[in-house]
Amino acid sequence: MSISLLEKYLPENTLPYLKTWFGDHSIHIKITKGRNSKLGDYRKMPDKSHQITINSTLQPPLFFFVLTHELAHLLAFENFGGRISAHGAEWKNTFRIMLLESISIYPDDLKQIILRFAKSPKANFMASPDLVRYFHIENYEDESNYIEDLSLGEKFVYRKNTYIIEEKRKKNYLCLNLDTAKKYLFKPLARVEKLS
Repeated sequence: MSISLLEKYLPENTLPYLKTWFGDHSIHIKITKGRNSKLGDYRKMPDKSHQITINSTLQPPLFFFVLTHELAHLLAFENFGGRISAHGAEWKNTFRIMLLESISIYPDDLKQIILRFAKSPKANFMASPDLVRYFHIENYEDESNYIEDLSLGEKFVYRKNTYIIEEKRKKNYLCLNLDTAKKYLFKPLARVEKLS
């Protein structure tokens, strides 16, 4: 996919940044259906080209943010070698620089969140409550709640299964699946449907 074909997924004025970051690298970008498990991923291919996949359902600023995250992997591996940790110091610093370089493309109300995030970029989008809240305002129906807003003992539905919150463990919540009797840890900003 050429950079210009990405335009419909991106905020305005992002192409100059992408052209610089893409450089002469051979990059295949695949736009996928929405995946619950991840927003995007990066892979170096056997022929030394690079593959990035990104969910098609993302809002333009989030699409650009995820693309920046994945391109930071490519650039960190190219600049520091393949033996670095995927989300280690080299990647964090590369991602930070890219976010600060491109801060002008984000809406004003998002810029402060991105600037705070850039101080110590997280590997997982879900680890940044401010970003999760910002990007999920319009994406969820009214009956959905963050699990952190429920109380111990409350029941909820997640992916068609019914759970009850048993306890809070540090930041996460231990929940019992009432359909299978198995226990699972949920992150505080998991979106669930509360049962009354």
